[in-house]
Amino acid sequence: MKALFQKYKTVIRFVVLFLGSYVLLSICYAVYLQLSKGGAFTPDFITNLVAKQSSAIIGGFGYEALVQPSITEPIMELYVNGKYLARIIEGCNSLSIIILFMAFVIAFAEKFKKTLLFLFGGAVLIYAVNIVRIVILAVSLYHFPEHKEILHGVVFPGLIYGMVFLLWMLWVRMLTPKVRR
Repeated sequence: MKALFQKYKTVIRFVVLFLGSYVLLSICYAVYLQLSKGGAFTPDFITNLVAKQSSAIIGGFGYEALVQPSITEPIMELYVNGKYLARIIEGCNSLSIIILFMAFVIAFAEKFKKTLLFLFGGAVLIYAVNIVRIVILAVSLYHFPEHKEILHGVVFPGLIYGMVFLLWMLWVRMLTPKVRR
């Protein structure tokens, strides 16, 4: 049994670090969401902030954008030029994706400073791209509402998860020792 653990030591380390950090970060996020209930921001501070930032950028493109808390659900309602377009829910704030990204990077952690910088840079990039994703999705839905299912269900999730995958590949590539010839 000891030989088996030695043989698969790196795989076991990866799985333990990935699952451990993912579970820990997910628990922290769940606590954050629980503490946010009934607070000053609907549905929570970060989702509220993402909705307002998205609305401001949409407005910057010349559209009349408005986000407001729903009176019936813990969501933000997004209007463009007076037309109700979308619900911005807790899942739209990118934190779940950032947690997944961080768990993978931590599982392949190397030097503390390098890992911390990559985690911070990646999280900021994912957050920013998520806001851009919401903006483009909202404007696309405004002009092409008949394509809602493919835009919201396939194209835009594919972009954000594809970017996370590319960040993971960059991280692994940064850790791979360079072979000199």
